[in-house]
Amino acid sequence: MRKRMRTTAVTAVAVALSAALAAPAVAAGPGGDRTGDTGDHRATARAVRAAVEGGVPGVTLRAEDRRGVWTTTAGVGNLRTERPRSPHDRYRVGSITKTFVATVLLQLEAEGRLSLDDTVDSWLPGLVTGNGHDGTRITVRQLLNHTSGIFDYTADENFGRTYFLEEGFFEHRYDTLAPEDLVRVAMSHEPDFAPGAGWNYSNTNYVLAGLVIEKSTGRPYGEEIRRRVIAPLHLTGTSVPGTRTGVPGPSSRAYGKLTEDGSGPVHDVTRLNPSMASSAGEMISDSKDLNRFYRALLTGRLLPGEQLEEMTDTVAVNDRNGYGLGLMSTELSCGVTVWGHGGGIHGSTSDAVTTRDGRHSVAFNFNGDWAGDPEAVIEAEYCGD
Repeated sequence: MRKRMRTTAVTAVAVALSAALAAPAVAAGPGGDRTGDTGDHRATARAVRAAVEGGVPGVTLRAEDRRGVWTTTAGVGNLRTERPRSPHDRYRVGSITKTFVATVLLQLEAEGRLSLDDTVDSWLPGLVTGNGHDGTRITVRQLLNHTSGIFDYTADENFGRTYFLEEGFFEHRYDTLAPEDLVRVAMSHEPDFAPGAGWNYSNTNYVLAGLVIEKSTGRPYGEEIRRRVIAPLHLTGTSVPGTRTGVPGPSSRAYGKLTEDGSGPVHDVTRLNPSMASSAGEMISDSKDLNRFYRALLTGRLLPGEQLEEMTDTVAVNDRNGYGLGLMSTELSCGVTVWGHGGGIHGSTSDAVTTRDGRHSVAFNFNGDWAGDPEAVIEAEYCGD
């Protein structure tokens, strides 16, 4: 995962749960801007077309600001039929799942059900141990802001070969993995650093966060997301699929290369068992829902003020980016700061960001994982020419 603020889970061996393989572009399919490039979104429309010209099969985007709603698509949703992408497409959102998980944990803190300063071991005794990992020294807060030092299971080379590269993916794409299985992969490695001594993006943190939700509520983390976020906000295109292998319609196909260097043919990777991502990145949504979610979150509809302040208290990642609790901040070239998250999973690369006041939001998806520049699209939307 790129550690810009898409925080993809990219590993040395393959595409990871929250990002796409960086690789050479392939020829784009036909298609184009479906809404027109007039008004203040002209730069965004150009950036979307540039992504397709650079190899992304297709893009769908929705922006909302004081002028209203603007949507655009480019390229295709199906390389075989050349069917265009739709503004209403649902897609796998990868690590954007993390913001939903963090929101639920902060709600539980507000209700007095847990404390972010609780140790991981107090909720999941004996699970985080081995090779220097010690759950008695790691807090829930450190899971959420990636300062735990816990090894990222998607960086395990064998896991990468099995689930991200071509031969392993097609053999194992429908495997069901328990979250504890993913944690055990991480525990077979040494931690990245002592708890609180650094920052490193680790999908294992959010697999554990999902388990803390389940332990503290007695219900699956996905059920808590549906009850606390999806239903109240009427997010009709959003789901926590569990082991369901397909993407509900309307949707496009998802494409990946499944090689370490991004060479080779394009494969249809739409169908897979997302338990390999678990609460680190399994969710499905659409651009309308993502804009609504982040707008509601940043304007205080989902969390009390104290918890929203905790969520937006960031750890510096670099000069422009900070990571809070499942929420990222990025200062753009024109001085605007946006908040949100990015993510990806096989064949799907997504971003959703909004201004702190919730008045200007954009969410979009590339249905390929080896090409395209999401940062360029965000820069275009907020900074223009």
